[in-house]
Amino acid sequence: MLKAVLLDLDNTLILYDELKYYTAYFKKLNQYFDDEFDPADLRERVINGTMVLRHNRGLKNNLQHFLEVFAHEREVEIPKLWKRFMAFYQEAYDDITVTVSVPEGLHPVIDQLRHSDLKLVIASNPIFPVIAQEKRLRWGGLEPAWFDLFTHIENMRFVKLAIDYFQQTCELIGEAPTDCLMVGNDPVNDMAAAQAGLRTYRTTDAEVVDYASLTLTDEQRQKGPREIPSPDFEGPFSGVAKVVQSLVEGNLSELRVPASIEK
Repeated sequence: MLKAVLLDLDNTLILYDELKYYTAYFKKLNQYFDDEFDPADLRERVINGTMVLRHNRGLKNNLQHFLEVFAHEREVEIPKLWKRFMAFYQEAYDDITVTVSVPEGLHPVIDQLRHSDLKLVIASNPIFPVIAQEKRLRWGGLEPAWFDLFTHIENMRFVKLAIDYFQQTCELIGEAPTDCLMVGNDPVNDMAAAQAGLRTYRTTDAEVVDYASLTLTDEQRQKGPREIPSPDFEGPFSGVAKVVQSLVEGNLSELRVPASIEK
């Protein structure tokens, strides 16, 4: 029985050019660290600190792991570094210029999910603090209060595509993975949820899949970090409503598996 829906955020609920976003992101972030790091060093430290999260084995949360790598070989107080990051998110993050659209049917589908008995999770890769996740959610006209959980850098000990990420997320909402549906646009990071036992729906609204966060190397992507199953369902975000209804009612005979859901 379906009890929860996990929703990726970037290029699933909101559609935008992530590479342009990161360019603007670092330009603003530099203003909060220019007395400590030059722009190139800052960028490298943020990227290295983020990429290393792929190797987090759960002994510490993602924030601790990130900050230790970010501050490597610098005599700076780690808590003060995080205060600078939080000041950036509170004061300057909203000034980042981003052209955002939303997938067709976003709000009707979210309304349907909100008025069901299902738990709703923003299952964005937990490399940002929750304040950033919430602000990006509002880019799409959605409210944080509508969701039962956000996965973010402070409450998670793993990142996608680790099976542990999906298992920990399900544990946080008290549901078995087999009772959850993962909805996302990324055929690797999001569809890996199947290996934790979740059903999967890959959205097709984004024109391109951008791996700006936690990019795999070309060699890794060609070989595949491991065999990622094809999605159970695939189609525009608007098709999520039909799939959810069928899963709740147990009428899977009406769907093709794997299914391509039309608008």
